[in-house]
Amino acid sequence: MFEEERKREIADYIQQKGRASVLELAQYFQVSESTVRRDLRDLEDTKLLRRTHGGAVSIGIQDNREPSFIEKEDRFSSQKEAVAEAALNFIEDGESIFLDSGTTTYKLAKRLHAFSRLTVVTNSVMVVQILHHQPNINLLLTGGSLRHETQAMVGPLADRSIGSVKFDKLFLAINGIEPGSGLTTPNLIEAETKRRMIESAKQVILLADHSKYGKVSFGKVADLTEIHHCIIDQGISADAVREMEAEGIQVTIAKDR
Repeated sequence: MFEEERKREIADYIQQKGRASVLELAQYFQVSESTVRRDLRDLEDTKLLRRTHGGAVSIGIQDNREPSFIEKEDRFSSQKEAVAEAALNFIEDGESIFLDSGTTTYKLAKRLHAFSRLTVVTNSVMVVQILHHQPNINLLLTGGSLRHETQAMVGPLADRSIGSVKFDKLFLAINGIEPGSGLTTPNLIEAETKRRMIESAKQVILLADHSKYGKVSFGKVADLTEIHHCIIDQGISADAVREMEAEGIQVTIAKDR
């Protein structure tokens, strides 16, 4: 196979799969890893992909459309249930926690009845609907402007409210996770509110299903180095886990029952 033909096929391969490691490409195309790295550099220069630590992702997977809460709730539902169940192990009675607005944090909220005493701060209307009647929960809603797409309270009022408290743990939801770009979400205002959450948390725990990895959205929330722990389902690749661990993140794989 000629060099230019190989590069085209590498670009097509990554476009179809979304991402690939250097080792995977070297084995698939039966060339050395150094050849793959050189090809990836050339393809990045021509804007056909974006290199990452240990591989590359397709530029075409950048996604700035914001699906509705209902749309997202139905996607990877069993994986999100597994992540939410695993997250219970990171909560202790008497703690103060922040639940970000997201479908996986919503599933976590449904499980908090198991605790006898918790303080829960949230910007999620959906989480409030779950927790408002539970006497074991000291519940605080941030206030702010409602984003209908995510059912999240965001903007300056939410930001000031979040900045006025400190909580033990933040359970963060996100649209995109990618080492070169960090954590991203489609809406800039919501990205700023998520940044305020991170600043007010003693420990940041990211809850995500594996489909979020390798995706990039418009608004940057944080670098991966600002995250302490990630709970993600078993669909995540070993290469992706190594990339996150290289950024200093502890990774827990939540297994479906």
